[in-house]
Amino acid sequence: MPSAVHLDPEAAAFYTTQSTFSDPGALVGLYAELPPDPTRLAHIARGLVIHRLEGEHLDYAIPTDRLHDDAETRYVDDILRIIVERDDAPLDRERPYSDRFVGICRDFALLFCSFLRHVGIPARLRSGFADYFADDGFHADHVVTEYWDETRGWLLADPNVATTPPDGIDPLDVDRDRFLVAGTAWRAIREGRADPATFGLRTPELDLTGEWFVCGNVRLDLAALNRSETLLWDVWGAGADDDASMTDEIRALYDRVAQLTHDDVPFAAARELYTSHEGLRTPKTVLSIATFNGPSQVTLR
Repeated sequence: MPSAVHLDPEAAAFYTTQSTFSDPGALVGLYAELPPDPTRLAHIARGLVIHRLEGEHLDYAIPTDRLHDDAETRYVDDILRIIVERDDAPLDRERPYSDRFVGICRDFALLFCSFLRHVGIPARLRSGFADYFADDGFHADHVVTEYWDETRGWLLADPNVATTPPDGIDPLDVDRDRFLVAGTAWRAIREGRADPATFGLRTPELDLTGEWFVCGNVRLDLAALNRSETLLWDVWGAGADDDASMTDEIRALYDRVAQLTHDDVPFAAARELYTSHEGLRTPKTVLSIATFNGPSQVTLR
């Protein structure tokens, strides 16, 4: 038998507690029959959500209003409400595409994280870049769930591909050289080991790459490590809008953040930096740069 690994009790308590974003709230009764098995929970999350970009691949025409509105939903209780309004079956029953929540990687990961926390498994979101969605070396903007395994420590899980994983990917234990957490990607770029142009977001509507984009992901990852699992297009604080706007001051700040947001996160230090730095801490009001609905100021719960 593998020997057990240790998780600091304070960190364990922090990551088994629901956040404002992951809390099912009044709909917690839907979780009554959730199994304490990460693989099964990942499959359940996969069966409740359809990615807003996979309709054509699945030969399903996603209604336009759902493309515009579902993925702007920040909180798990609201996601669950949409799901059960379309189909009030138990959560472990896979929905037809027409009854699923229309989201992105963050929504698969947040639901899975919420399920894990509910059954007592420490879990958190990680923002970074996956190389398994393209065959040209591009690292796609992506969010996964990191959960605690009592014999192996923190593992990366990708519920987005839980039932149809790409070749060479274990959805419940993604290799850390296939998904780079944002701090690891930033350090590779800063040390000249990676090209920033190979990191970013490519969709039919967007082509966003570069050092500034990776910098934004580092900020999102630090927030998620502190249980602030915002939308990926929620913007605040220190950062830049393009590579031309990057400064040495910004780079120095994110060098510091990246030291705390790589694969082995020093919990107390990451908490201290986030809570004490106004340019990093999620404010009450953020700028949401929504793809379909346009930019707006949003006051968070």
